[in-house]
Amino acid sequence: MTEFSTIGFIGLGVMGLPMCGHVARKSGAQVMALDADPVRAGLLADNGVAAAASVAGIAAAADLILLSLPGEAEVEAVCLGPDGIAAHGKAGQIVADLSTVPVSLARKIAAALAEKDIAFADAPVTRTAQAAVDATLSIMVGATLDLFARLEPVLRWMGSDVTRCGETGTGQAMKLLNNMVCFQTTNALAEALAMARRTGVGDDVFLQVLGIGTADSFALRNHCTKSMIPGTFATGTYSTRYAIKDAGYCLKLAEDTGVDARGGRLAMERLRQADKAGFGVEYYPVIYRVVDPTGV
Repeated sequence: MTEFSTIGFIGLGVMGLPMCGHVARKSGAQVMALDADPVRAGLLADNGVAAAASVAGIAAAADLILLSLPGEAEVEAVCLGPDGIAAHGKAGQIVADLSTVPVSLARKIAAALAEKDIAFADAPVTRTAQAAVDATLSIMVGATLDLFARLEPVLRWMGSDVTRCGETGTGQAMKLLNNMVCFQTTNALAEALAMARRTGVGDDVFLQVLGIGTADSFALRNHCTKSMIPGTFATGTYSTRYAIKDAGYCLKLAEDTGVDARGGRLAMERLRQADKAGFGVEYYPVIYRVVDPTGV
């Protein structure tokens, strides 16, 4: 059970749909959901989720609103647009954004909602789409200590690791930094795999030796093992274009903080090469195909 009697969930994509399902099954609350595709909410009807007609409707009714949206433009519109939460929400409400957006936007939204006495936390998620299904996401939270204490039980319905990173914006910062490290690691693995194959090293040996050495990583065990080695790059998951979006947010953060992020720029260049080559909608480890076009 939860302190929140009515929970709104906006955004039912690859990650949002299973997350909303967990909230509905575990909360004991009335859950209302909204997506740009009206069919999506109906997929959760068996979990007791009611389809909402508008953001304004959710904002007027919900005690807690969770967002899982594609990016900056959608989150800003939902929170600050004329039909959004700031315009139609109520004092004492809480908004937690599970999307990935720039740090500056998280702080802008928090300030705007605070004027309406609506609390805001940035709580982006990481790990895979399967982790969303399994409720084993890692969730990074930017919030006051009091707000985090109220939100943590809710977030643990969706994630096995929930970390308060600091005040507003720090959750987004850590999500972007996590992604940038993963992008750079994936690029390094693509280059290493291409060289290994051209040198005559077997894929099994490549994975074994890196896996027991200092090069072991999540990207090796997932992106390389499950995608690059078999040459399987699914659509409908974390695509090259989504990676480009998040890499852009991180490079903006580098600019704002005065950091010369050369490795980040290289990762972005590789992602853009993959998009230009026609791999924009495929799972982003498809960058291997531009590193070694003959190796898949």
